[in-house]
Amino acid sequence: MNNNTDGAKAKVLNVPNMLTISRMFMIPVFIAFFYVHFTGHYFVALAVFIIASLTDLLDGMIARKYNLVTNLGKFLDPIADKVLVLSAFAVFLTDPQIFYINSGVWEIIVAGCGVAVILAREIIVSGFRMVAADSGYVIAADMVGKYKTVTQDASIIVLLIGAGVCAVTKSSAGDIIRYIGLALFALAVVLTVISGLNYIIKNIQVLKQ
Repeated sequence: MNNNTDGAKAKVLNVPNMLTISRMFMIPVFIAFFYVHFTGHYFVALAVFIIASLTDLLDGMIARKYNLVTNLGKFLDPIADKVLVLSAFAVFLTDPQIFYINSGVWEIIVAGCGVAVILAREIIVSGFRMVAADSGYVIAADMVGKYKTVTQDASIIVLLIGAGVCAVTKSSAGDIIRYIGLALFALAVVLTVISGLNYIIKNIQVLKQ
């Protein structure tokens, strides 16, 4: 019995799951470096975000290659991904270096609505998947959803680079980078809406039961 218990623990605490758990621990580290102001703190926060994002790629690759997929991993992995991205967008709303263009109130209102849309989509799709699972359906991620994820991550990275350049050099290059990041953020919001609607439309039979 001890051997079986040890084997079960080893499977649960495997490398992919440890990477996922480490990603969750990196979220408060990212937030701390974002808010603790020192020269280059945006770049340090950026490095933490990139490392955390890379663990998402690694844990999936390792789990599939070595058949280390567990229920714990299936549960924690999407949570870690969503909390990381949503935490980044949430703290961005509090910093004028990120979403503000000309210090206008409307800019932060629009950005806040965009973040709310992303949050709402994640909650709705997660709930939709739970309902589908209870009905025996498995809803796999589609290409639009993957593009959405990549665009969200790209917008966070570019916005952090822009804020970092603005803070360190005070040059117009930082603003140009920020505008690119804002364009990516807008695209991410659009893809978020499309992917959410796509999930529901393609699996509408779940709601008809």
